[in-house]
Amino acid sequence: MIGYATIGTNDLERARGFYDALSAVIGAKRLMEMEHGFTMYGTGFGQAAICVTPPHDGQAATPGNGAMIAIVVDERAKVDALHAKAVALGGSCEGPPGVRGDEGPQAFYGAYFRDLDGNKLCAFRVGPA
Repeated sequence: MIGYATIGTNDLERARGFYDALSAVIGAKRLMEMEHGFTMYGTGFGQAAICVTPPHDGQAATPGNGAMIAIVVDERAKVDALHAKAVALGGSCEGPPGVRGDEGPQAFYGAYFRDLDGNKLCAFRVGPA
C-alpha cells in the first residue's frame, strides 16, 4: 500500500552516505536522484522506498514527533545487521534487536534507531526465528 516515505535532511551528502551504506546491508540502493536533492532508496521500482531530501520550503528539517519508518526484512539477521550498521554510521540506538511480545509463529522481532538527522526507523521481521 505504501509507495515511499520521505524524510528531511539538513545535510544531503551526509544523509546520502548514511543511506548508501545502510541500504546496501539489505540489497537496496539509490534508485533515483532529482533536482533539489530528492534521493530515493529501495530494492526496485514498484517496491516500497525511503527518500531523503532537504525540505521543499527551505526551512530546517526536523524529525516528526511520533513519526517512524519501518523497514521489513526477511530474516532476523538482517534486523541485527541494519541496526548495527546504523549505529556504526553514527546513528543512535532507540531499542536493540529483540522479540517484542511473545516468541511464536507471528513473533515481532525488531530494532529501532535514528539516522544522522534524528529520524526514527525500525527494522523488523514477523515470524519465527
